[in-house]
Amino acid sequence: MADFNLAPTKPRKPSPVARKDPGSENFPVASRLLPKHLRPHVMAFYKFVRLADDIADDPDLEPETKLAYLEALERALTTGQAKHAYLKPALDLRASLQSTGVSDRHARQVLRAFRRDAVGARCHSWSDLLLYCRFSANPVGRYLLDLHGEGVAPGPAADALCSALQILNHLQDCREDWTQLGRCYIPLAWFEEAGLSVERLVEQECDAKLRLVIDRVLEHTDRLLERAAPLPGLIQHRGLRMEAAVILSLAESLAQRLRTRDPMKTRVALGPHHKMFAMARGIARGLGAK
Repeated sequence: MADFNLAPTKPRKPSPVARKDPGSENFPVASRLLPKHLRPHVMAFYKFVRLADDIADDPDLEPETKLAYLEALERALTTGQAKHAYLKPALDLRASLQSTGVSDRHARQVLRAFRRDAVGARCHSWSDLLLYCRFSANPVGRYLLDLHGEGVAPGPAADALCSALQILNHLQDCREDWTQLGRCYIPLAWFEEAGLSVERLVEQECDAKLRLVIDRVLEHTDRLLERAAPLPGLIQHRGLRMEAAVILSLAESLAQRLRTRDPMKTRVALGPHHKMFAMARGIARGLGAK
């Protein structure tokens, strides 16, 4: 495909159907708490990120091909030039950003993380994991803040929340990430300190040592959530403040559930009743934040 500068082979294009949609995500995407006129812009950002994530996570694509597709996606975003229909989310986001005046740097930072995913890079320390989250997750929060006209004050708390959300998702998928993609987002140094090999992630049940590693991740994630706790009170826009409070509450509930369930046995998620309770608690928190 000339557009990707790939001479030897003609790789298949990514599937136009994403493996996830907004309804299957852990946390609300463009919910009714946000103003109606901004929701299409949030969805444009989401669809762009979802496509990039699906490319990076495609087990049937070689790393070089993934990188080529991600490069084409960024080129379409920044230049408006796209030869293939699957790049439409990049063109839609470009139009959205031009309409709202929000910078494209947030979307481009996310692509930086997905390029790292594409080549199977692993996190060796907690600081390495936070650096990964700086590009894979934090730009999402920064985009939402910019879209709603917020200043810089909520930024650090939003970063902490987005990083926590990303790490909780990694814990949910830790076995699948390893067995299907050869990825591990749990710090490798923590496996070594526990006397474990990362290959332990192929098993279908936690033993005592692996449970200690997972709990260590959760302890550090709790600290991120503590840093994120002031976020609703720092946001001026009422709808975004409410959504931030709901997401914070859902994250806290998911972290607690991961403490009592084994993510190696099954994907740990919040059930409908847990979600409803957490959302109600988040709405109450949001109403009390101002």
